[in-house]
Amino acid sequence: MSMTTTSNEIIWTVVVAAGSGTRFGGAKQFEVVGDRRVLDWATAAALSVSHGIVVVVPESYVESEGGIAGGPTRSASVRCGLAAVPTTATIICVHDAARPFASEHLFREVVAAVHNGADGAVPAVAVTDTIKQIDAHNMVVTTPNRAGLVSAQTPQAFRAPVLREAHMTQSEGTDDAALVEALGKRVVVIPGESLNRKLTTQEDLEWARGAARGEV
Repeated sequence: MSMTTTSNEIIWTVVVAAGSGTRFGGAKQFEVVGDRRVLDWATAAALSVSHGIVVVVPESYVESEGGIAGGPTRSASVRCGLAAVPTTATIICVHDAARPFASEHLFREVVAAVHNGADGAVPAVAVTDTIKQIDAHNMVVTTPNRAGLVSAQTPQAFRAPVLREAHMTQSEGTDDAALVEALGKRVVVIPGESLNRKLTTQEDLEWARGAARGEV
């Protein structure tokens, strides 16, 4: 591993692959894209910048994947993964297996941001659509100014004690940064990548297969 600027850090990554894929219609992390599975794509970049990784999978896949069993929610699954990360780790990344094309560069950038003083670092891309906030009756409440909005991605990196504290004191969040933010910690945003798309639907899977063939 070549990490000259962060050589004094011990970096581990938790790859979250425990979802059942309700919206997708199956366990999308085990679908084949190009020459490998979605999960294999997701772990490849993580391995290149980490001293070790923990893969969190559905309980029925623990033996075949050599991973850790996840919990009933994403946050619970991350906590299962954190429990298996050595206490010597100084920076912990969390990455969703449903984002197969996160680059090695993106991992290095979030790690570098934490190494340079942030409590957490999140890759994000600008929001291009107009966003509407609605109420329980589907009535528009407000239209936020999209100039101040970004769409968060993973991998997200954190100073290890901060992430552990966040998961001890907060229950659930849509991402790990939200839990760290709730502690009042400093989370910075770095430029995300358009290819780092989350696979949620069958259409997303077809897009990923095209991307693997170089058609995107």
